[in-house]
Amino acid sequence: MQILLDIVDDDYVEVSTNEDKNEALNQMLADLGIPSTSNASRQDVYLDFVSTYIESISETLRPISLKIHDNPELNFKEFIAHETLTKFMKTRKGWAVTPSAYGIETAFIAVYDSGKNGPVISYNAEYDALTGIGHSCGHNLIAIASVGAALAAGAAMTKFNLGGKVILLGTPAEEGGGGKIKLLDAGAYSDHKVDINLISHPGKVHDTALSRTNAYVNTKIEYFGKEAHAAAAPWEGINALDALITAYNALSVLRQQTMPGDIIQGHITDGGSAPNIIHAYAAGIFVVRATSKKRLEVLKKKVFKCFEAGAEATGATLKMTHIMGYDDHVPNKAMGKVCRAVMNKLGSDIPEEQMDLIQGATQASTDQGNISYAMPSLSLGFKIESVEGPHNPGFAEAARTREAHVAALRAGKALAVTGLEVLSDENLLKAAKKEFEDMLKSQRVD
Repeated sequence: MQILLDIVDDDYVEVSTNEDKNEALNQMLADLGIPSTSNASRQDVYLDFVSTYIESISETLRPISLKIHDNPELNFKEFIAHETLTKFMKTRKGWAVTPSAYGIETAFIAVYDSGKNGPVISYNAEYDALTGIGHSCGHNLIAIASVGAALAAGAAMTKFNLGGKVILLGTPAEEGGGGKIKLLDAGAYSDHKVDINLISHPGKVHDTALSRTNAYVNTKIEYFGKEAHAAAAPWEGINALDALITAYNALSVLRQQTMPGDIIQGHITDGGSAPNIIHAYAAGIFVVRATSKKRLEVLKKKVFKCFEAGAEATGATLKMTHIMGYDDHVPNKAMGKVCRAVMNKLGSDIPEEQMDLIQGATQASTDQGNISYAMPSLSLGFKIESVEGPHNPGFAEAARTREAHVAALRAGKALAVTGLEVLSDENLLKAAKKEFEDMLKSQRVD
């Protein structure tokens, strides 16, 4: 048999036990309320229970997923999804549900409290859609994966006599609204003393336990000049569009000396009123992305100097307005190792840590990144069969299929077991928190 032993150099080691250790293992399992066995580890017992439980509610979760999918709603307007999820959670024994939590109309919190001291694990559920293309990011699947995981973890706490709490957070407006950031700022996580957070996300590529995303900032750029007749007396004017074009060209030059992973995007939203007028106003929206929060701060300074250069060159006045920004998601490798092992037991083929980190990298951004700078976080990427990738209408069609439903619930099983291991293993929680603290230190901007 095999058993996960204590942390060694911030990692797990698996060793074969001999007969002398069977008694210690059986006592550990007995303490959890698990029958003694010579051929199953704690993780395997958890996985068996979780799999049976989630399969038992699969046909209950399916119409919830379809209701969300077939009624796509945008940032902070997810009223149907919110009502569907909160009504369902209120039917589950032992769960205390707060709709419209923390002053956000379409957010909610559901808590399962064992009544005994222990860690607090949390799951985020997303359910907002994209303008014009519905659930082409598969948030209906994210919702049921997290709901299934949270319910299974709560049921297992009772079954195995575990201390602690399980919290399910309904997090609206991931697609540019920063719902999780608003919940963080309002105290939704700190008020409940949350230790770790788990979520999943569908895609068309391979499964990954260590999903990484880019940090980004979205800024409105405006230049204010002075109108004049462009033919009769152009010298009397100050051309705001020239300022914006100068900045735009400066950004194009800057790209030659940016690092891999640096991305600068933008479009002009207002280019003036008429060709025979010196433009008194010009504006655009610009996005800057980088592989880390720390790198983004460096890149932002260079980008903003390009905007300042446009104003300096033309005499126009510059106004920069912050719209939104997300931190990069930093996956917690200690929890990722558990999640990877469980996913592979469920039929996946996620590679070892270093390759998983490479394959799990994406240049997209999510407000789950901000969660990863507040506590140990994991975002499990799971594959669904789709010709198109996320943010494409074809992916919305794929997110409605039975196959995608099965894939989402498999992800939910892995997240449930990962959470249960955190509840059961003090060393795992300590390792996850130490890794988190070390990450924060490494990301500090001098």
